[in-house]
Amino acid sequence: MIASYCTDALADLVAGTGELYGQQRSARFFFDAEPQELRWVLRTTDDAINVTIHKFPDIAVSPDLPDSDGTVMWRSTHPRPTFAHAVLAAAHTVLKEHDEAGCLAKWAMHPYPVALVQDLRRLHMRDDVCDLPHDLSCP
Repeated sequence: MIASYCTDALADLVAGTGELYGQQRSARFFFDAEPQELRWVLRTTDDAINVTIHKFPDIAVSPDLPDSDGTVMWRSTHPRPTFAHAVLAAAHTVLKEHDEAGCLAKWAMHPYPVALVQDLRRLHMRDDVCDLPHDLSCP
């Protein structure tokens, strides 16, 4: 799955995951895959996150379509601590590989989402029991 630089995919993934720590029970965002839309739907039940990714053939018309009109390309359920940790680890990997300036150069319109990553890390560390190692040196 390759997301275009036209959407702020990393920020949307991090923010969508962070939204599930409040009262919100679901989060939706999409990756532009030129010309396709990859719509992510995250739903929380107790301490699990259900992830469904719907693929739509034409992003020019798909934003108005219901999820059921897309083709399900991925469906899985994960404990919230595991999913949030994986999202944070992926964000950290992107930063280590490209650094902030490199991220902006590669994704042109979208800087590395420092504040969103910090917010998700704070929520994850505060609300989740996670025995995995956390690199707190990463912004």
